[in-house]
Amino acid sequence: MYMVSRIREILWSIVSAYQIFMMNKVYGMYVDSSAKISFKAKLDKSINPKGVFIGKYSMVLYQAVILAHNHVRALKVDTVIENNCIIGIRATIILGVIVYEHSVVASGSVVTKDVPPHCIVAGNPARVIKEGKSVSNKGQIVV
Repeated sequence: MYMVSRIREILWSIVSAYQIFMMNKVYGMYVDSSAKISFKAKLDKSINPKGVFIGKYSMVLYQAVILAHNHVRALKVDTVIENNCIIGIRATIILGVIVYEHSVVASGSVVTKDVPPHCIVAGNPARVIKEGKSVSNKGQIVV
């Protein structure tokens, strides 16, 4: 049983490294090698993929959407997720937003403004609900 688990872990790390390689080299995004990106996350790969920046130990979870362009006004701006951030399931980060380090975006939130450091935001539009929190390198919220 341990051997199967270990093999699965090795294969997962290879596939994850390939995914980050594709984002960095093919699409031109900046995704740190320590970041964890769900395979079902939707990062802006169409118009402005070079506008997506994801820092160290950040996590983008299932079906989260990160945008860096706007078709209507033809805007191309940078969307930045700094170090040790968690973007929850089905959260949406609108173009031009900066999620500062050690911040958490709750599931289903729509982030339209910058997220201050060391806080948790939730809602549509996202508002700060807790301050003074930190996120460890493993993705755990530290009080």
